[in-house]
Amino acid sequence: MTAPADLRAPRPRGGADLRGAPGPFDVGRVRRDFPILDQKVFGKPLIYLDNAATAQKPRAVLDALARYYTQDNSNIHRGLHQLSERATAAYEEARSKVRRFVNAERDAEIVFVRGTTEAINLVAQSCGRARVGPGDEVLITAMEHHSNIVPWQMLCEEKGARLRVAPIGDDGELLTGEFEKLLGPRTRLVSMAHVSNALGTINPVKRLVEMAHRHGALVLLDGAQAAPHLTIDVRDLDCDFYALSGHKVFGPTGIGVLYGRERLLEEMPPWQGGGDMIASVTFEKTIYNRLPHKFEAGTPHIAGVIGLGAALDYLESIDRAACRAHEDDVLAHATRSIAALPRVRLVGTAREKTGVLSFVVDGVHPHDIGTILDREGIAIRAGHHCAQPLMDRFGVPATARASFALYNTREEVDALAAGVRRVLEVFR
Repeated sequence: MTAPADLRAPRPRGGADLRGAPGPFDVGRVRRDFPILDQKVFGKPLIYLDNAATAQKPRAVLDALARYYTQDNSNIHRGLHQLSERATAAYEEARSKVRRFVNAERDAEIVFVRGTTEAINLVAQSCGRARVGPGDEVLITAMEHHSNIVPWQMLCEEKGARLRVAPIGDDGELLTGEFEKLLGPRTRLVSMAHVSNALGTINPVKRLVEMAHRHGALVLLDGAQAAPHLTIDVRDLDCDFYALSGHKVFGPTGIGVLYGRERLLEEMPPWQGGGDMIASVTFEKTIYNRLPHKFEAGTPHIAGVIGLGAALDYLESIDRAACRAHEDDVLAHATRSIAALPRVRLVGTAREKTGVLSFVVDGVHPHDIGTILDREGIAIRAGHHCAQPLMDRFGVPATARASFALYNTREEVDALAAGVRRVLEVFR
C-alpha cells in the first residue's frame, strides 16, 4: 500500500515552516544528559523511539532519586526529625513546581496520583459518582485510549448513564461539529485526550472546552501525551481537570498528577481512605484533611514526586520554544521519510500533530516490524497501543508506532527508514 501523494506532513506549531531548518536546539548536549542512550542493542547504537510509552530519564532525575534514598529517606508530614522535615519540604516543593508547570493558581489544586489512569479514575469515582445519574451522559472521543474509556464505562454502567463517543475523520482529526452535536443538557462530563497516544493528533481543546462549558459540562483533559511536548496552561485552557503522568515527562514511573479546580476538589468526596487524607478519626466520624491531602491516602510515592520535580526543573532549564521546533522538525522529517516508502500507510495524518508516527506495512504484521527493527537497535512500539476501538476505526489490528522526544534526531529517523526498508526486503 502506497502513501497518498498529497500526504500532509504535520504542521509545525506556531505557524513557522520548519522543514529543513536545523534550529538552534543543541540535541547533542541534551543527549549527553540521558546516560541510557549511550549503549548498543544487538551491536547497534540504541535508537529509542518508544517515548509515548515511557520517556528516558536525565541524570538530574536519577541523581534526585539517589539523593533522596541515600540522604533523606523518610516518611512525610508526620515525622518530627530532620530527615522527615527535609523529605516533606522536597515533596511539597515538587508540588509547587508542578503548579507552575501547568500554571495552576494554587498548590492545593495539584493532587499526586500514580499516573494519568489513576487521575481519570479518581475523577470518575469521586466527581462522576456525585454528579452523574440515570439518563445522564458522559462524552469522550473515538481516539481515546483504554484508560479514558473504561473508567467512564464503569461509571455509566453503575449509574445507568450513557457513554457517547465523538467521531474522528480518516485523517485522525476530531470532527468538532459532530462533537458539538453530541453535547446537550444531559452531558455531565467530557473527557478527552489533549494529544492522541496512537495518532499524535493535537485536539483543539481550548475550543472544545468552551463548547462543553456552554452546555454546563465539566471537562477533564488527558494530558499524558501533551505534557512532554506542549506548554500546559490550565487557566488558559479553562479546563476543570487535567491529568498527566510523570514518566512521560522524563520523571519516574508510578507518579502522576491530577489538576482540579479548587472549588470542585473541595466539593468532591475522598476516593480512598487512610493515611494523609484524614484530619481526625474517631469510631463515630472521620474529618477529612484539607486539599490536596484529602485525595492522597496512604504513604505517597515520595521519591517519585521528588523525581518528578527534578524532571520539571530539567525541562524548564531548556529553551522550550527551540525544543518544540526541534521536535516538530524530527516528526516532519519522519513523516516524509516513512510515507515515501512503498507499501506503507500512515495512520493518523492530522494537520496538527506532535510526537507520534503510526504506520502499517501492507502484508507485514506490526509485531514483525518491531522485531526486525529491534535487531537494528531501534525500539518502537507495535500493537494496539491500548486503543483497540481506535484501531477498529482504522480497520487495523495494530500499528507500528515511532514516538519521539527531545533527544531524538534526524539521523535516527534515517535509521528508522532504513530499518523499514529492511522489513520490506524480508517480506517481499
